[in-house]
Amino acid sequence: MTRCFIFAAGTFYGLRERPAPGDFIIAADAGYRTCLQLQITPGLLLGDFDSMEAPKDFANIRRSPVEKDDTDTMLAVKTGLSNGCTEFYLYGCTGGKRLDHTLANLQTLLYLRRHGARGWLYDNDFVWTAMENESLTVPKTVEWGLFSAFCLGDRAEGIDEVGFQYPLKNATLTPGFPLGVSNHILEQEAAVTVRSGALLVGWQLPPLSER
Repeated sequence: MTRCFIFAAGTFYGLRERPAPGDFIIAADAGYRTCLQLQITPGLLLGDFDSMEAPKDFANIRRSPVEKDDTDTMLAVKTGLSNGCTEFYLYGCTGGKRLDHTLANLQTLLYLRRHGARGWLYDNDFVWTAMENESLTVPKTVEWGLFSAFCLGDRAEGIDEVGFQYPLKNATLTPGFPLGVSNHILEQEAAVTVRSGALLVGWQLPPLSER
């Protein structure tokens, strides 16, 4: 088992990657409602159940205390890692009424990267991931599609962005100025490199109605 699908309690914008047999599916608290909507049966339902009552007819429930260091999404991530998963697809991790949870979930992408895994977090027609001391190929899925990169940490150095409207060469990004916001992908495959530090990167996807 290498793929983990996590459904959290934020806004669900549609399924981009569908679970396959053998994937580990986790519903985090009220993310269970999204699973019901999609007719997907999670292998595990976990959380403190402050967003919904735990269903009485679900067999595999792991209840956590309300007062804890981990969000329900982070608990799901740690569970997936402990089960050997290396690729994570996260839904329902933005939107809703809790900007603090959106920020926490974006930071969780770096936690995954630092634990040898890759997370893909799906927002409304956007996908986000974290990268650290590495290069990443970015596909152009939308003509004139948007791309943004933000520093995760004190500074990120040695940044190249190739194949974009506004290219970078050996640049530095800091959290004090959002220089990397709202670029555009020009080439069929653009490339991002950060030689020292971590970046949160995201790019535009085609509307689900066009797929």
